[in-house]
Amino acid sequence: MKIAFFSSKAYDKQSFTERNQELGSNHQLTFFDTGLSEQSVALAAGHDAVCVFVNDKVDATILRQLHNTGVNLVLLRCAGFNNVDLATAEQLDITVARVPAYSPHAVAELTLALLLSLNRKIHRAFNRVREGNFALDGLMGFDIHGKTVGLLGAGKIGQRFAHIMQAMGCRVLITDPYADPAELAAFELVELQTLLRESHIISLHCPLTPDTHHIINRDTLSKMRDGVTLINTSRGPMIDTKAVIEALKSGKIGSLGLDVYEEESDLFFTDLSNQVIQDDTFMRLLTFPNVLITGHQGFFTKEALSNIAETTLLNASAVEGKGGELHRVTSQKVV
Repeated sequence: MKIAFFSSKAYDKQSFTERNQELGSNHQLTFFDTGLSEQSVALAAGHDAVCVFVNDKVDATILRQLHNTGVNLVLLRCAGFNNVDLATAEQLDITVARVPAYSPHAVAELTLALLLSLNRKIHRAFNRVREGNFALDGLMGFDIHGKTVGLLGAGKIGQRFAHIMQAMGCRVLITDPYADPAELAAFELVELQTLLRESHIISLHCPLTPDTHHIINRDTLSKMRDGVTLINTSRGPMIDTKAVIEALKSGKIGSLGLDVYEEESDLFFTDLSNQVIQDDTFMRLLTFPNVLITGHQGFFTKEALSNIAETTLLNASAVEGKGGELHRVTSQKVV
């Protein structure tokens, strides 16, 4: 199968090329640095499939253009699929497949890293010590042990993070309408209102859907404890950024950790260090000393990249009928 990769980086080329050889898949891989958009979709001509990442555009217009060039498979090298118009893909008989579980450990561990760094002000202490400033003023944290941690979403990543926090001596609350109570017997399944009211730390681990878009907003923020710690390593649009900035200014949010951002497609995965960033909202976030932002690196471990490459290539092989499990996504069902 001829596969065109969009938004590809050096690490994508290495991991996919290596796994393609190791698996004996013999897929023909073409890598493009540019993201998939109306301007770049013509690059897919002559290929059977496209492989895209989280910020690539796969809407109805793009899908029709892909269909016209003979592409009948969209491979997502990620778990999320909110950037794909699934209904249009089905109408055009284009298969959409994803990577459902590349490494729940990778994202859960980064969530913990953000939490610990924010709480103990590691990022601020690092800069101080480099400047010869060993004063402790402003660096005080709190014991995470004994605190209540609320998780919105309990898929593989959420469950892994729940176990980590429980091992640290925390009470863990979970809100997830699709959760299997048997899988989560060790934790407390509660309504969203209870989680917001009782949690000292809230972490987002649910997929982006119409129901979860801006699930963190002025109303839900008002129901949280004063000084709450909020972490998002899932999808940026689940947080209303302007509402969060207001909550930071008022002290409702005590600390904010983000690995994703609502308008990240114009920022993340690119070196903008020599440019003036035009996103005023993002730049406002960077002015807060109690905000820590990473550039969507939760997935970025050796193990995760290898798993992403293998699952994606096996998805392609499964479509060809050459073995491998197909993790298909439709508007009715997600595998």
